[in-house]
Order: sequence, then C-alpha cells, then structure tokens
Amino acid sequence: MTDARIHSDAVGTIVFDADLAPQVGHPWFDPDAWQRASRLRARGGGRASACFIDTPIGPCVLRHFHRGGMVASLLGDRYLWNGRERTRSFAEFRLLARMHALGLPVPEPVAARYRRYGMYYTADLLTRQIEGADTLATCLAEGRLDAALAERTGRLIARFHRHGVWHADLNAHNVLATPEALYLIDFDRGDMRRPAVGWQHANLQRLRRSLIKLGAARDGEEAFERDVWNPLMHGYASGMEQETAK
Repeated sequence: MTDARIHSDAVGTIVFDADLAPQVGHPWFDPDAWQRASRLRARGGGRASACFIDTPIGPCVLRHFHRGGMVASLLGDRYLWNGRERTRSFAEFRLLARMHALGLPVPEPVAARYRRYGMYYTADLLTRQIEGADTLATCLAEGRLDAALAERTGRLIARFHRHGVWHADLNAHNVLATPEALYLIDFDRGDMRRPAVGWQHANLQRLRRSLIKLGAARDGEEAFERDVWNPLMHGYASGMEQETAK
C-alpha cells in the first residue's frame, strides 16, 4: 500500500510514496536538472511532455500536464485551482495508487506535484517506467497487432471495467505491451465509478476509433472486424464473464 507523504513549501506541494523514495524534492520534477546530472535518457515534445529519466529508484517517466484543444492556446499548461486533491496530478497519483493496490497493471506512482499561481496551477507526475514496452499503436504500425494480441487487449480492458475503472482517453497509444503482459497508462481525468454498460461501451468505441484512425482498417472494414475487433470483443466478453461467474 502506498505510504503517501505530502510536503509543501513556497515552490509548490508534492505528494510521494515514501516506501519507494524516502525524500522527493522539486528537482525530481525538473527535466533540466536530470539532464545536468546526465540522467535524462529521452525528452518528449508536444502535449505529452514525457521525459524518461534514471532516478535513484530506477527508470521513471516524468510527465508535465498540458491542456489540449482550443483552450490550450490560452492557458497552455495552467489549470483552474479547485483544491489540492482536485489537481490533475494529485488525482491521477491517488487513482494510480488505488489501482496498483488492486493489482491492476498500471505504472506505479512515485510522486506528484502542483505549483499554484493564484487562481491557476501547473502539475507534474512521476511514475515508474514500464520497461521493454511498446504501445498498441506501435504494434499496429509494425504489423504485430494480430488476433491474439487483440484478444489480450480485450481481456485487459475488461479487467479494468470489472473494477469500475473509467479511462478518459482509451486509445491505442495508452495500451502498452511487453512480451509478458499488457498495461494501461495515462489516467488523467480517469476515475472509478459504478460499472455500467453505457460508459464501458463508450470506452471501447473510443479505442475502436483510435485503431481505425491509425490504419487498422486499411485492408477494409471486413478484415478489421475479423482480424482485430471481433477477437478484441471476444476477449472483452470472456474477461467480463469472469466477474459474472464469481
């Protein structure tokens, strides 16, 4: 179980898992600090702003939160302040910790931070890196998304849905595959709610649109249904039946 500690100072407020890292300071959220220490392995761009770093507790992913859509041009990385536990970083840290305690395959949360500027704040999240993983989007692009992987993906989603986990942006970039297991990542704005067919179906349709957008139906809709979507839904149905059988 996460031993969550909170530290506040004039710079900002940090929540961290003391079982993983006894002390986490603001330099942990500064990509330039990691670069100066020659521990920044890769630095992403765009809205994701994910950095891959070698920390004292092992490889981690540092993500700075950015807005999307039309409001991004106005607010960029700033969010409206509505209380500490409602900050994007703290909320995702808490959700990840809860899912990790349930044994769900998610990145282990290490720390989160917000910095408040009057009525706005900025947010950062640090998680353990899932090493040796490719996104489902990469598997698709490289021709590795076959019926077996699609079925495993369906079972993965069912596992989360059985626990009432709603993923706000379930797409092919947020499913990770290693030779041993599959994972879901990026739970910004996600939550846990009462299981219901409506939101579960909407989650699945969002993933379907993502796969089609990335070219999964390039050989035609019939081939997509046969080789990808039907196996995925078969895995999902089988996974959901596990709950019914209990």
